Amino acid sequence: MCRDGSGCSRVRTRLAIKTHAALERFFPERRLFLRSDNDTRFIRLRPETQAVAFVGATLVVAWTIVATAILLMDSIGAGSYREQARREQITYQQRLNALSAERDARAAEAQAAQERFNSALRQVSVMQTELLESEARRRELETGIDVIQATLRDTMRAREDITQRLAALEAEIAEGGTALAGAVSTDDSALDMLAAALARTAEERDQVVADAQQALIRASEMQAEIERMEEKNDTIFRQLEEAMTVSVKPLDKMFQAAGMNPDSILSQVRKGYSGQGGPLAPLSFSTRGEAPSEDTQRANRILNQMDRLNLYRIAAQKAPFASPLKDPFRFTSGFGYRWGRLHAGTDFAAPHGTPIYSTADGVVIHAGWSSGYGRLVKIQHEFGIETRYAHMSKIRVNVGQRVSRGQRIGDMGNTGRSTGTHLHYEVRVGGKPVNPMIYIKAANDVF
Repeated sequence: MCRDGSGCSRVRTRLAIKTHAALERFFPERRLFLRSDNDTRFIRLRPETQAVAFVGATLVVAWTIVATAILLMDSIGAGSYREQARREQITYQQRLNALSAERDARAAEAQAAQERFNSALRQVSVMQTELLESEARRRELETGIDVIQATLRDTMRAREDITQRLAALEAEIAEGGTALAGAVSTDDSALDMLAAALARTAEERDQVVADAQQALIRASEMQAEIERMEEKNDTIFRQLEEAMTVSVKPLDKMFQAAGMNPDSILSQVRKGYSGQGGPLAPLSFSTRGEAPSEDTQRANRILNQMDRLNLYRIAAQKAPFASPLKDPFRFTSGFGYRWGRLHAGTDFAAPHGTPIYSTADGVVIHAGWSSGYGRLVKIQHEFGIETRYAHMSKIRVNVGQRVSRGQRIGDMGNTGRSTGTHLHYEVRVGGKPVNPMIYIKAANDVF
């Protein structure tokens, strides 16, 4: 440090001189002349001024280069993001189109399955009628055979009686031949009477034999007809059993796939049934307390399967085995957790005002506004099942109204906490939400 002011001043002066000399090597002093009509002036550009101007210009150029680079990088990055977003949007749209095509294919398969199911039911009904007619005809034939056998027994007994009478007459003739010869010479009328009796007896015997042979032939024909009818019945039984297997097993799987116990469901339906199409009465062809025949047992097993099929039909109408939309749509969000919160249903996107249908028979327990759901319809179904239809633009049912499966209950909208037009569809069992697609997918292989 300087001890006095003059020393520090000399140091600063020497430093300034050295700095000036160094700057002068790179930026020599220049003069800028400004000439006018009457005068000439100049501006002296010292090295320090040039250095400051150079540094300022350098900083401006550097800042311009850096800013331009940042802008270019941002533009390139934004373009890449936009391109990536566009590619992802195209991929997402392609995926949605594929899902829509798959849904349409499933819908077509479901329609074809429904037609096959209805055709099987019609075939079962026709076969049941034929079976009942065949059983009635068989019973008539059996009754006819019993009558023929009884007649045959009576005829055989009559023939035996006549044979015995003929043998007795022949014995009497053999024993009383001499006396009869003497009587003949004295009384021709007694001989004529005996001959006529013998002739009648022989004719009766021959007729009895002919009747017995005819009865045997008729019995053989009826037995052959019964065998043909038994073969036909066996074919009908086999076709009915196959039809029942094809029709009932998919329904068993459908209810099991939905987490519903088929036996428990059918028991509830059977208890509450009170109309046409319910349990079928078993067949009973014997009135003498005899054990049912094998055909009767087979017929009763088929009737039990038909009863089960009919109860399944009733149960399927009461459970939500259907889609709430019939028009084209796309899935936008499934059941599960999103951002740490449970999304308790499945979202279907379609145009504003698309019709919404009830997925099962039930009673409307709510039809109005409900916080984030917007316009909401709740329907209570059998087996403790409830369905919810949210974000509607219009509600077409009232509280307490009974609705059927496939009945229109409202229109799709964007009310409540919603970011676009869609239907939020929920299924709750015992008050707890379950995945609606379980029921929709379970029905795809049947309906």
